[in-house]
Amino acid sequence: FKKHTYALNNYREYNQALRQRGRFDIWISEDIISNWQHDDRVYDGTGSSVKYPNSTIEACHYIRLVYKLPLRQTQGFIENLLMKLGMDNLQYPDYTLLSKRLKQLNLTVPRFRKHEKPDDKIAAIAIDSTGLKRFGKDEWHQEKHKVNAKRSWRKAHFAVDEGHFIQGAVLTDKNTMDDQVVGTLCQSIITDIEHVSADKMYDTNAVYQTLEDHFPDAEIVIPPKDNTFADEAHHPKRMSNLIGCFALGIIGWQSLRQYGKRNVSETAMQRYKKIVGNTLHSRKFENQSKEMLLGCSILNRFTHLGMPNSYRLA
Repeated sequence: FKKHTYALNNYREYNQALRQRGRFDIWISEDIISNWQHDDRVYDGTGSSVKYPNSTIEACHYIRLVYKLPLRQTQGFIENLLMKLGMDNLQYPDYTLLSKRLKQLNLTVPRFRKHEKPDDKIAAIAIDSTGLKRFGKDEWHQEKHKVNAKRSWRKAHFAVDEGHFIQGAVLTDKNTMDDQVVGTLCQSIITDIEHVSADKMYDTNAVYQTLEDHFPDAEIVIPPKDNTFADEAHHPKRMSNLIGCFALGIIGWQSLRQYGKRNVSETAMQRYKKIVGNTLHSRKFENQSKEMLLGCSILNRFTHLGMPNSYRLA
């Protein structure tokens, strides 16, 4: 296929949105400053109450991920920022506290979705996964020293709606199959869905049944795996997709069933790796999971600021 070219019809607005992504006041607002720390702490013999609320810890980690800072540099950045703002009465969290409190954040789904309250209905959602690197040498080191990669990674599973907002995200180890996480992703979405799409790795009866249990009225668009044949044991919607591919061909079936809506999940994974990064900085799995959710929240916040409105050139 010939690669298509695209142009923007909202260049000025999107250019302004890109500039706003570098502003730190979208992460440290007046509400966060006013509730930065608890000066009146309770000591009841079982341990004192926390000095910094979760909103403060989250804001520090958002800045850390956006500006790609290590923990100690994040502490220095926040310290200097409060000094420049004239907030001499406020103290900054220690880098060790930022690390310990990360896994304690009450964060189960990405924040900054389209609305504070759940949407009444989501037109379409796409499910996919990608790998996030834990550790390992880069290509230059492997080629120069003739060593193996010895890489290890985690798998990030995303559920993205048609507006490029990440509605659900789950981090698993690299040995977890994609179809095993569909139920967990669906639990984070409590609204009606009209269209669900995924690639052929999700083509199993269990996935179809899980999607139908959560979204009974949704159109499920998953291409069949290679060498899949008709069987009475198949889910009815899976059989419909299988027969449609045989009758229309894969290209005709994709066009008829609007399989192209799945591109939003591919775009979300590319945006995550380009903006947040393809490497996890935390060492423990609990911290890595929260770090991934914070990264998805950052993407949702950037989506709020503005997205390109493109059209294909002739």
